Amino acid sequence: MKDLQFNRHRRLRSSAGMRALVRETFLRKEDLIYPIFIIDGENIKNEISSMPGVYQLSMDNLHAEMEEVAALGIQSVILFGVPHEHDKDETGTGAFSHNGLVQVATRLIKKEFPEIIVIADTCLCEYTSHGHCGVVEGGKILNDESLDLLARTAISQAEAGADIIAPSNMMDGFVTAIRAGLDEAGYEDIPIMSYAVKYSSAFYGPFRDAANGAPQFGDRKTYQMDPANRLEAFREAESDVEEGADFLIVKPALSYLDMVRDMKNSFTLPIVAYNVSGEYSMIKGAALNGWIDEKAIVMEMLTGMKRAGADLIITYFSKDAARWLDEEK
Repeated sequence: MKDLQFNRHRRLRSSAGMRALVRETFLRKEDLIYPIFIIDGENIKNEISSMPGVYQLSMDNLHAEMEEVAALGIQSVILFGVPHEHDKDETGTGAFSHNGLVQVATRLIKKEFPEIIVIADTCLCEYTSHGHCGVVEGGKILNDESLDLLARTAISQAEAGADIIAPSNMMDGFVTAIRAGLDEAGYEDIPIMSYAVKYSSAFYGPFRDAANGAPQFGDRKTYQMDPANRLEAFREAESDVEEGADFLIVKPALSYLDMVRDMKNSFTLPIVAYNVSGEYSMIKGAALNGWIDEKAIVMEMLTGMKRAGADLIITYFSKDAARWLDEEK
Protein backbone atom coordinates (compact mmCIF):
# COMPACT_ATOMS: atom_id res chain seq x y z
CA MET A 1 0.00 0.00 0.00
CA LYS A 2 2.95 2.35 0.57
CA ASP A 3 3.61 2.52 -3.17
CA LEU A 4 0.13 3.76 -4.13
CA GLN A 5 0.11 7.17 -5.75
CA PHE A 6 -3.14 9.16 -5.99
CA ASN A 7 -4.57 12.61 -5.32
CA ARG A 8 -6.51 13.26 -2.11
CA HIS A 9 -9.39 15.39 -3.37
CA ARG A 10 -11.41 14.68 -0.22
CA ARG A 11 -9.14 17.02 1.75
CA LEU A 12 -11.20 19.92 0.41
CA ARG A 13 -14.50 18.28 1.44
CA SER A 14 -13.55 17.43 5.01
CA SER A 15 -15.96 19.83 6.78
CA ALA A 16 -18.78 22.25 6.09
CA GLY A 17 -16.37 25.13 6.56
CA MET A 18 -13.86 23.67 4.16
CA ARG A 19 -16.53 23.02 1.53
CA ALA A 20 -17.78 26.58 1.87
CA LEU A 21 -14.23 27.91 1.54
CA VAL A 22 -13.72 26.33 -1.89
CA ARG A 23 -17.28 26.61 -3.23
CA GLU A 24 -17.24 27.78 -6.85
CA THR A 25 -20.86 28.69 -7.61
CA PHE A 26 -23.24 30.86 -5.61
CA LEU A 27 -26.95 31.62 -5.92
CA ARG A 28 -28.01 35.09 -4.81
CA LYS A 29 -31.38 36.78 -4.47
CA GLU A 30 -30.20 39.28 -7.07
CA ASP A 31 -30.07 36.43 -9.60
CA LEU A 32 -33.80 35.72 -9.32
CA ILE A 33 -36.56 37.10 -11.57
CA TYR A 34 -40.10 36.38 -10.36
CA PRO A 35 -42.92 35.94 -12.92
CA ILE A 36 -46.30 37.50 -12.10
CA PHE A 37 -49.58 36.88 -13.95
CA ILE A 38 -51.93 39.88 -14.02
CA ILE A 39 -55.57 39.02 -14.74
CA ASP A 40 -58.37 41.41 -15.60
CA GLY A 41 -60.99 41.89 -12.89
CA GLU A 42 -61.23 42.62 -9.18
CA ASN A 43 -60.50 40.68 -6.00
CA ILE A 44 -59.05 37.74 -7.94
CA LYS A 45 -56.38 35.41 -6.66
CA ASN A 46 -56.70 32.24 -8.70
CA GLU A 47 -54.27 29.47 -7.89
CA ILE A 48 -53.19 27.81 -11.12
CA SER A 49 -54.18 24.17 -10.77
CA SER A 50 -51.12 22.85 -12.60
CA MET A 51 -48.75 25.22 -10.76
CA PRO A 52 -49.44 24.98 -7.00
CA GLY A 53 -48.42 28.17 -5.22
CA VAL A 54 -48.58 30.36 -8.34
CA TYR A 55 -51.55 32.67 -8.85
CA GLN A 56 -53.32 34.84 -11.37
CA LEU A 57 -53.71 38.18 -9.58
CA SER A 58 -56.05 41.06 -10.28
CA MET A 59 -54.62 44.56 -10.06
CA ASP A 60 -56.02 45.16 -6.57
CA ASN A 61 -54.04 42.18 -5.25
CA LEU A 62 -50.79 43.22 -6.90
CA HIS A 63 -49.69 45.57 -4.11
CA ALA A 64 -49.73 42.81 -1.49
CA GLU A 65 -47.80 40.51 -3.81
CA MET A 66 -45.18 43.17 -4.44
CA GLU A 67 -44.85 43.90 -0.73
CA GLU A 68 -43.94 40.25 -0.21
CA VAL A 69 -41.55 40.26 -3.16
CA ALA A 70 -39.79 43.38 -1.89
CA ALA A 71 -39.65 42.11 1.71
CA LEU A 72 -37.96 38.92 0.50
CA GLY A 73 -35.27 40.93 -1.26
CA ILE A 74 -36.22 39.91 -4.80
CA GLN A 75 -35.19 42.75 -7.07
CA SER A 76 -36.77 41.85 -10.42
CA VAL A 77 -40.16 40.71 -11.70
CA ILE A 78 -41.43 39.82 -15.17
CA LEU A 79 -45.07 40.59 -15.97
CA PHE A 80 -47.56 38.61 -18.07
CA GLY A 81 -51.07 39.80 -18.86
CA VAL A 82 -54.10 37.48 -18.76
CA PRO A 83 -57.05 39.21 -20.47
CA HIS A 84 -60.58 37.85 -20.70
CA GLU A 85 -61.42 35.89 -23.84
CA HIS A 86 -63.89 38.56 -24.98
CA ASP A 87 -61.11 41.17 -24.88
CA LYS A 88 -58.91 39.25 -27.34
CA ASP A 89 -58.84 39.93 -31.08
CA GLU A 90 -57.06 38.84 -34.23
CA THR A 91 -54.12 41.23 -33.84
CA GLY A 92 -53.78 41.30 -30.05
CA THR A 93 -54.47 45.01 -29.64
CA GLY A 94 -54.62 44.61 -25.86
CA ALA A 95 -50.88 43.97 -25.88
CA PHE A 96 -50.11 47.56 -26.87
CA SER A 97 -53.05 49.36 -25.24
CA HIS A 98 -52.17 52.28 -22.96
CA ASN A 99 -54.45 50.67 -20.38
CA GLY A 100 -53.30 47.12 -21.03
CA LEU A 101 -52.77 44.80 -18.09
CA VAL A 102 -48.97 44.85 -18.21
CA GLN A 103 -48.91 48.60 -18.75
CA VAL A 104 -51.19 49.37 -15.78
CA ALA A 105 -49.36 46.90 -13.54
CA THR A 106 -46.02 48.42 -14.53
CA ARG A 107 -47.15 51.92 -13.62
CA LEU A 108 -48.45 50.67 -10.26
CA ILE A 109 -45.23 48.85 -9.39
CA LYS A 110 -42.92 51.67 -10.48
CA LYS A 111 -44.94 54.15 -8.45
CA GLU A 112 -45.09 52.11 -5.25
CA PHE A 113 -41.90 50.05 -5.55
CA PRO A 114 -39.55 52.14 -7.71
CA GLU A 115 -36.50 50.09 -6.71
CA ILE A 116 -37.94 46.91 -8.28
CA ILE A 117 -36.82 46.15 -11.84
CA VAL A 118 -39.91 45.57 -13.99
CA ILE A 119 -39.44 43.37 -17.05
CA ALA A 120 -42.30 43.38 -19.54
CA ASP A 121 -42.92 40.20 -21.52
CA THR A 122 -43.46 41.44 -25.07
CA CYS A 123 -45.66 39.10 -27.06
CA LEU A 124 -49.09 38.93 -28.61
CA CYS A 125 -50.19 35.36 -27.86
CA GLU A 126 -52.04 36.12 -24.60
CA TYR A 127 -54.01 38.83 -26.41
CA THR A 128 -54.83 37.22 -29.75
CA SER A 129 -58.04 35.29 -30.30
CA HIS A 130 -56.07 32.58 -32.12
CA GLY A 131 -53.36 32.28 -29.44
CA HIS A 132 -50.39 32.70 -31.78
CA CYS A 133 -47.51 35.14 -31.34
CA GLY A 134 -48.11 37.13 -34.52
CA VAL A 135 -50.51 38.06 -37.28
CA VAL A 136 -52.33 35.10 -38.79
CA GLU A 137 -53.60 34.90 -42.36
CA GLY A 138 -54.92 31.77 -44.00
CA GLY A 139 -53.64 29.62 -41.15
CA LYS A 140 -50.10 30.97 -41.52
CA ILE A 141 -48.25 33.09 -38.95
CA LEU A 142 -46.94 36.10 -40.84
CA ASN A 143 -43.48 37.21 -39.79
CA ASP A 144 -42.91 40.71 -41.16
CA GLU A 145 -46.48 41.89 -40.60
CA SER A 146 -46.11 40.99 -36.91
CA LEU A 147 -43.01 43.10 -36.29
CA ASP A 148 -44.79 46.45 -36.21
CA LEU A 149 -47.26 45.18 -33.62
CA LEU A 150 -44.43 43.88 -31.47
CA ALA A 151 -42.61 47.21 -31.69
CA ARG A 152 -45.81 49.05 -30.73
CA THR A 153 -46.18 46.72 -27.74
CA ALA A 154 -42.62 47.37 -26.60
CA ILE A 155 -43.03 51.14 -26.93
CA SER A 156 -46.24 51.10 -24.89
CA GLN A 157 -44.52 49.07 -22.18
CA ALA A 158 -41.57 51.45 -22.09
CA GLU A 159 -43.97 54.40 -21.87
CA ALA A 160 -45.58 52.74 -18.85
CA GLY A 161 -42.19 52.59 -17.12
CA ALA A 162 -40.86 49.11 -17.86
CA ASP A 163 -37.14 48.89 -17.10
CA ILE A 164 -36.52 46.03 -19.56
CA ILE A 165 -38.38 44.80 -22.64
CA ALA A 166 -38.43 40.99 -23.02
CA PRO A 167 -39.74 39.92 -26.45
CA SER A 168 -40.69 36.24 -26.46
CA ASN A 169 -42.37 35.86 -29.85
CA MET A 170 -39.54 34.29 -31.92
CA MET A 171 -40.37 36.16 -35.13
CA ASP A 172 -37.32 36.74 -37.32
CA GLY A 173 -36.08 40.32 -36.94
CA PHE A 174 -38.02 41.06 -33.76
CA VAL A 175 -35.02 42.51 -31.93
CA THR A 176 -34.09 44.96 -34.68
CA ALA A 177 -37.73 46.03 -35.10
CA ILE A 178 -38.18 46.62 -31.38
CA ARG A 179 -34.81 48.33 -31.01
CA ALA A 180 -35.62 50.70 -33.87
CA GLY A 181 -39.09 51.40 -32.44
CA LEU A 182 -37.78 52.10 -28.95
CA ASP A 183 -35.00 54.35 -30.24
CA GLU A 184 -37.36 56.35 -32.47
CA ALA A 185 -39.72 56.83 -29.53
CA GLY A 186 -36.92 58.15 -27.33
CA TYR A 187 -36.32 54.96 -25.31
CA GLU A 188 -32.81 54.24 -26.49
CA ASP A 189 -31.72 53.51 -22.90
CA ILE A 190 -34.26 50.71 -22.37
CA PRO A 191 -32.53 47.31 -22.75
CA ILE A 192 -33.92 44.28 -24.57
CA MET A 193 -33.88 40.89 -22.86
CA SER A 194 -34.35 38.66 -25.88
CA TYR A 195 -35.83 35.18 -25.76
CA ALA A 196 -33.04 34.37 -28.17
CA VAL A 197 -32.96 30.59 -27.73
CA LYS A 198 -36.55 29.49 -27.23
CA TYR A 199 -37.42 25.90 -27.99
CA SER A 200 -40.82 24.50 -28.92
CA SER A 201 -41.12 22.57 -25.70
CA ALA A 202 -43.62 20.33 -23.93
CA PHE A 203 -42.39 21.90 -20.69
CA TYR A 204 -44.54 24.98 -21.38
CA GLY A 205 -47.82 23.16 -20.74
CA PRO A 206 -48.71 24.60 -17.30
CA PHE A 207 -47.83 28.14 -18.44
CA ARG A 208 -50.65 27.97 -20.95
CA ASP A 209 -53.03 27.31 -18.05
CA ALA A 210 -51.57 30.33 -16.28
CA ALA A 211 -51.69 32.71 -19.25
CA ASN A 212 -54.75 31.27 -21.01
CA GLY A 213 -52.72 31.47 -24.20
CA ALA A 214 -52.72 28.08 -25.90
CA PRO A 215 -52.90 28.21 -29.73
CA GLN A 216 -56.42 27.69 -31.07
CA PHE A 217 -55.03 25.82 -34.06
CA GLY A 218 -51.76 24.10 -34.88
CA ASP A 219 -48.69 24.70 -32.75
CA ARG A 220 -45.70 27.05 -32.56
CA LYS A 221 -43.14 24.83 -34.25
CA THR A 222 -42.79 27.11 -37.28
CA TYR A 223 -41.30 29.86 -35.13
CA GLN A 224 -39.99 28.22 -31.96
CA MET A 225 -36.90 26.02 -32.20
CA ASP A 226 -36.66 22.27 -32.65
CA PRO A 227 -35.52 20.71 -29.32
CA ALA A 228 -33.08 18.50 -31.25
CA ASN A 229 -31.06 21.46 -32.60
CA ARG A 230 -27.93 23.03 -31.11
CA LEU A 231 -26.24 24.91 -33.94
CA GLU A 232 -29.48 26.73 -34.73
CA ALA A 233 -29.24 28.36 -31.32
CA PHE A 234 -25.96 30.02 -32.26
CA ARG A 235 -27.56 31.47 -35.40
CA GLU A 236 -30.52 32.80 -33.45
CA ALA A 237 -28.39 34.31 -30.70
CA GLU A 238 -25.87 35.83 -33.13
CA SER A 239 -28.69 37.56 -34.99
CA ASP A 240 -30.14 38.97 -31.78
CA VAL A 241 -26.76 40.25 -30.63
CA GLU A 242 -26.19 41.92 -34.00
CA GLU A 243 -29.67 43.46 -33.87
CA GLY A 244 -29.15 45.02 -30.46
CA ALA A 245 -30.12 42.56 -27.70
CA ASP A 246 -28.75 43.31 -24.23
CA PHE A 247 -29.56 39.95 -22.57
CA LEU A 248 -30.02 36.46 -24.03
CA ILE A 249 -32.62 34.07 -22.62
CA VAL A 250 -32.42 30.30 -22.95
CA LYS A 251 -35.86 28.68 -22.53
CA PRO A 252 -36.47 26.09 -21.12
CA ALA A 253 -33.53 25.71 -18.76
CA LEU A 254 -33.39 22.31 -17.11
CA SER A 255 -33.22 20.16 -20.25
CA TYR A 256 -31.12 22.76 -22.07
CA LEU A 257 -28.25 23.45 -19.69
CA ASP A 258 -25.86 22.58 -22.51
CA MET A 259 -27.29 25.54 -24.40
CA VAL A 260 -26.88 27.80 -21.37
CA ARG A 261 -23.21 26.89 -21.27
CA ASP A 262 -22.84 27.29 -25.03
CA MET A 263 -24.33 30.79 -24.89
CA LYS A 264 -22.15 31.74 -21.92
CA ASN A 265 -19.02 30.56 -23.70
CA SER A 266 -19.90 32.29 -26.96
CA PHE A 267 -21.29 35.70 -25.96
CA THR A 268 -20.39 38.41 -23.48
CA LEU A 269 -23.98 39.47 -22.79
CA PRO A 270 -25.75 38.38 -19.58
CA ILE A 271 -27.33 34.94 -19.99
CA VAL A 272 -30.78 34.31 -18.53
CA ALA A 273 -32.12 30.80 -17.88
CA TYR A 274 -35.92 30.46 -17.84
CA ASN A 275 -36.86 27.75 -15.32
CA VAL A 276 -40.21 27.12 -16.98
CA SER A 277 -43.62 26.04 -15.72
CA GLY A 278 -43.29 22.34 -16.46
CA GLU A 279 -40.02 22.18 -14.55
CA TYR A 280 -41.72 23.91 -11.62
CA SER A 281 -44.80 21.69 -11.70
CA MET A 282 -42.85 18.42 -11.77
CA ILE A 283 -40.97 19.37 -8.61
CA LYS A 284 -44.03 20.79 -6.86
CA GLY A 285 -46.07 17.68 -7.70
CA ALA A 286 -43.39 15.34 -6.40
CA ALA A 287 -42.90 17.46 -3.27
CA LEU A 288 -46.62 17.55 -2.48
CA ASN A 289 -46.63 13.76 -2.67
CA GLY A 290 -43.71 13.56 -0.26
CA TRP A 291 -41.43 11.93 -2.83
CA ILE A 292 -38.59 14.48 -2.71
CA ASP A 293 -37.04 17.13 -0.49
CA GLU A 294 -38.33 20.23 -2.28
CA LYS A 295 -35.86 22.71 -0.81
CA ALA A 296 -32.84 20.51 -1.54
CA ILE A 297 -33.98 19.72 -5.08
CA VAL A 298 -34.81 23.34 -5.97
CA MET A 299 -31.60 24.80 -4.59
CA GLU A 300 -29.53 22.14 -6.35
CA MET A 301 -31.37 22.79 -9.62
CA LEU A 302 -30.98 26.58 -9.45
CA THR A 303 -27.32 26.26 -8.48
CA GLY A 304 -26.86 23.94 -11.45
CA MET A 305 -28.28 26.61 -13.74
CA LYS A 306 -25.82 29.13 -12.32
CA ARG A 307 -22.97 26.64 -12.71
CA ALA A 308 -23.99 26.05 -16.33
CA GLY A 309 -23.47 29.75 -16.97
CA ALA A 310 -26.72 31.56 -16.19
CA ASP A 311 -26.24 35.04 -14.80
CA LEU A 312 -29.95 35.37 -14.02
CA ILE A 313 -32.80 32.89 -13.57
CA ILE A 314 -36.48 33.48 -14.26
CA THR A 315 -38.17 31.08 -11.86
CA TYR A 316 -41.51 30.51 -10.16
CA PHE A 317 -39.46 29.33 -7.18
CA SER A 318 -38.08 32.85 -6.61
CA LYS A 319 -39.98 33.50 -3.38
CA ASP A 320 -39.21 30.06 -1.97
CA ALA A 321 -35.55 30.33 -2.96
CA ALA A 322 -35.26 33.78 -1.36
CA ARG A 323 -36.63 32.41 1.92
CA TRP A 324 -34.26 29.43 1.81
CA LEU A 325 -31.31 31.70 1.11
CA ASP A 326 -32.23 33.67 4.24
CA GLU A 327 -32.27 30.44 6.25
CA GLU A 328 -28.71 29.70 5.16
CA LYS A 329 -27.32 32.95 6.59
